[in-house]
Amino acid sequence: MIPQTTGETFAEKVLAWFGQHGRKDLPWQHAPTPYRVWVSEIMLQQTQVTTVIPYYQRFMQRFPAVRTLADAPLDDILQHWEGLGYYSRARNLHKAAQIIRDQHDGQFPTDMTGMEALPGIGRSTAGAILSLSHDQAHAILDGNVKRVLSRYHAVAGWPGEPRILQQLWQYAEQHLPATRNADYTQAMMDMGATLCTRSKPACLLCPLQTGCKAFQQGKPQDYPGKRPKKDLPEKTAIALLLRNPDGEILLQKRPPSGIWGGLWSFPEFAGEPGMADWLQQTCGQNHIISQRLPTLTHTFSHYRLHLQPLQVDFDTQAARIMEGDGWLWYKAGTKLNGGLSAAVRQFFRNT
Repeated sequence: MIPQTTGETFAEKVLAWFGQHGRKDLPWQHAPTPYRVWVSEIMLQQTQVTTVIPYYQRFMQRFPAVRTLADAPLDDILQHWEGLGYYSRARNLHKAAQIIRDQHDGQFPTDMTGMEALPGIGRSTAGAILSLSHDQAHAILDGNVKRVLSRYHAVAGWPGEPRILQQLWQYAEQHLPATRNADYTQAMMDMGATLCTRSKPACLLCPLQTGCKAFQQGKPQDYPGKRPKKDLPEKTAIALLLRNPDGEILLQKRPPSGIWGGLWSFPEFAGEPGMADWLQQTCGQNHIISQRLPTLTHTFSHYRLHLQPLQVDFDTQAARIMEGDGWLWYKAGTKLNGGLSAAVRQFFRNT
C-alpha cells in the first residue's frame, strides 16, 4: 500500500509516485525531441504501448527526422504503419511533416496555437508534445487521464459528451504542478495505464486513494461513464480475388482518404452482377469463378463491413489488366511499395 501524506497536493502525490514507479525507459523518452514525442503520441492514439514500441523503433530508424518523413513517399510511410490501423494518423503525420518542412523551416511550433494547427494534432496531443519535449505547463486528456480524473472527482457521464469533457479539462488544468511538467504528464498517463485501469484498478497501490471519490464510494469501475450504446450499421460487399496462373492476386490502390485510404486492397463490388460485368469487360471469357472463401469482417468506428471474397482464376495469361495506374499483381511475401489493407493481410494470414 502507498503511504498517504495528507499535506501533499494532487500533483505532488502523482510526482512522488512517478519517482518510484513511473515508466522512464520507453524509446521516445530518450532524447525527447518534439519530433520523437509527436510520432509516439500519434502512434499511441488507439494503440497500446506494448504494440507501439516495435513499430516506433522501426519507424524512427527509417524516418529519424521530420524532414526525412516529409520527403518520403506516402507509400513508404503507410508500409511502415501497416498493422497499426487508423491509417489517417499516418497520412496526417506525412501532411504535418511537410507543413513543418515548408512553412516552419523544419522546426516544430513551440506554442499551442501553432501545434494545434497541424493536421492530426488536437488539444491533448499538442499539450503532451509541448509538455514532454519542452516541459511546458499544459494539461492533457487522453483516455488514461480521463479515467483517473473521472474517478478521483466522481465525474459521472461519458467523457465524449461536451459538458463532461469540459469539466474534465477544468480538473486537468486545476491539478497542473508549478514545476516538473514533463514528469507529471508522463505520470498521469502511467497511472491510468498501470494503476487506474479499466478493469480491476489497483486502488490500494494508488497515491490518490485518500482523495478519490470513486474509491470512497467503493465504485471505481462506475467511472468514467460508458459511451451510449449504438448499433453499428452492417454493410456487405464482394471482394474480388483475381488470381493469374503465376498465383499472383490483383490488388487495387484505394483512394487517398476514407477506409484503408492509400492502401493496396482487393477490388470491391456492391454485388455479383456488377463484379460479373466488370470481369466480362476486363477479362473477357478467360476466367472461371473457382470458389467462395470465408467472409472477412472488419469493424470500423461507424460501421461493420462483411466482405465476401470470391476467388476468380484466369485460365490464360491474356488478362487485359496491366500493372500501373493503381493496379498491381502481388504474390504474398514479396516486397511491396506501400501498405496492405487489413482485408488483404487477414486473407494471407488465413491461407
